[in-house]
Amino acid sequence: MTLRSHKRRGNTPLSRRLTLLLSLAALALGSLFAAPAAAAADRNPVVFVHGWSSSSSAWDEMVADFKAAGYADSELYAWDYNSAQSNKTTAQQLAALIDDVRAATGAAQVDIVTHSMGGLNSRWYVKFLGGTSYVDDWVSLAGPNHGTNSAYWCWTTSCYEMRPGSGFLSDLNAGDETPGSVDYGTWWSSCDAVINPDDSTVLDGAANTHTACIGHSDFLSNDTVSRQVRDFVAAT
Repeated sequence: MTLRSHKRRGNTPLSRRLTLLLSLAALALGSLFAAPAAAAADRNPVVFVHGWSSSSSAWDEMVADFKAAGYADSELYAWDYNSAQSNKTTAQQLAALIDDVRAATGAAQVDIVTHSMGGLNSRWYVKFLGGTSYVDDWVSLAGPNHGTNSAYWCWTTSCYEMRPGSGFLSDLNAGDETPGSVDYGTWWSSCDAVINPDDSTVLDGAANTHTACIGHSDFLSNDTVSRQVRDFVAAT
């Protein structure tokens, strides 16, 4: 009798309402925790390409910013390469790296964020090595996209390629500077003493951002630039 009476109480309207409320709460919590995973699944891995005479550690602060914004280690790839070699050679190595990143993550495309000369070898990859199929967003921070007079003070193969009017730059900038369906973004500063002329970074067909007065290396640690870059690769 007690057991049957307990069952009848369990079927009261109040009990059914409580059960319904608990079920809805569970669904809401499930959606809340599932949302970040879904967002991450839609996000491209990011490959960071440093500049001349630099290394992957140059990206430490920006990578930390990306992690604070929700990116996982497995989505962020800061890469080392020999910056003295031809940018064409580096572009071939970058192509192999991006193939590896795509295989490891299952992503169809990556986003590329570059500093200084990293913009040149990555552009060569995009334009001449099939990168338009595998790159969604491309970013150049303080890149010598049309050359810089500073390259007359260094003498590696890559430095010759960065000099205004070089054969490498003539080929790279011939025709469409921003080919394919890639979203291109550049950031440049009038206070950049390394890139001369300052607006060498600007590309036809790109979203070109003239920043506040910041130095060449400061692009790597400036909070505003970092946020803008994250917004750019997330929105496009």
